[in-house]
Amino acid sequence: MPEAPDYASWRIALPHTTAAVPMARAMIRAALMDIEASPDSDTAELLTAELVANAVEHTSHCVPIELVIELMPTGCHVEVHDADPAPPGDLSPAAPAHMPDPWQEHGRGLLLVRTLSSTCGHRPTDRGKAVWFTLPARR
Repeated sequence: MPEAPDYASWRIALPHTTAAVPMARAMIRAALMDIEASPDSDTAELLTAELVANAVEHTSHCVPIELVIELMPTGCHVEVHDADPAPPGDLSPAAPAHMPDPWQEHGRGLLLVRTLSSTCGHRPTDRGKAVWFTLPARR
């Protein structure tokens, strides 16, 4: 009998509308149900929703957003691909954590991603960029 693979991955195109956010949350929740020692699903859903919402709000509406989820024995890696090559902001863990204005509606998403993920960042792709985070598996 063949051994189960050490990882699994999902890739889905999402519409470039606000409907993409609940779709992405459902996708990460369903993916994490498939593994025994999964990362915290509430945190994974929150961070995935933040990245998808940023892509919807800050990029061109001409091209779908792509959600990529990789599950490994050590945790999960989530990427959101969009068509805009511009960096999303500073996701470096060493970046100063300036507090967003509490009276503003926006500005907390990347701070949450930086604070709650084990690692995060962005990278250029052939069609724009990928913004990503990783979460460790729960013990």
